[in-house]
Amino acid sequence: MRQWIVKHKGIFLYLIFGVGTTAVSFVSFKLFNVLLGSDRYLFNNALAWVLAVAFAYVTNKQWVFENKSWRPSVLIREVPSFAAARLLSLGIETLGLYLLVDLLGMKRMVFDLVLTSLSGEMTAKLILAVIVVILNYVFSKWLVFRQK
Repeated sequence: MRQWIVKHKGIFLYLIFGVGTTAVSFVSFKLFNVLLGSDRYLFNNALAWVLAVAFAYVTNKQWVFENKSWRPSVLIREVPSFAAARLLSLGIETLGLYLLVDLLGMKRMVFDLVLTSLSGEMTAKLILAVIVVILNYVFSKWLVFRQK
């Protein structure tokens, strides 16, 4: 296992910070659902996305892809492409939430787990988080933080 971690350090760090980014997204999504109402879940998801993207940019840049430059010329290229890639994955997640929650009826479902239960919205968000994490890694590695 140690050899795999050393060999695939970037992927390993991406997974660790991906969990952190997902935690920021989930906690803020839940908080916004409580504060603003779960009927506004799409808006709440967009707010949670902003917080998660800010966390993801810094951690991905600094530790995952080890792009240490904070020069304005670098940021002018990276920030818009990072935001555009994350907007694309937000669109995919938002469409997925709408499909799963509204069209497929997950809004009316509750999934009981050992120590807690998950609403249909949170379950849908969990399913989509897996897809989004994979897409974001691909976008970041090959479009945003690509090495010359």
